Amino acid sequence: MHFASFSDFMAMGGYAFYVWLSFGLTLFCLVGIVISTRLKTRSLLGELRSKQARETRRKAAQQMENTL
Repeated sequence: MHFASFSDFMAMGGYAFYVWLSFGLTLFCLVGIVISTRLKTRSLLGELRSKQARETRRKAAQQMENTL
């Protein structure tokens, strides 16, 4: 499909509202997915670090108890 001008391109042959709305909603959803994934990953890594630290403290306490 060829357009005579940029304004014709933006009008999308009379379907501009539907075309640009669908592009906008798709972009919005993709950005939301990326942000959600990054936040969830950060949260899971934080939980993992805290569990590892807790396990390290527990093992250290058991070693101290066993040496007594």
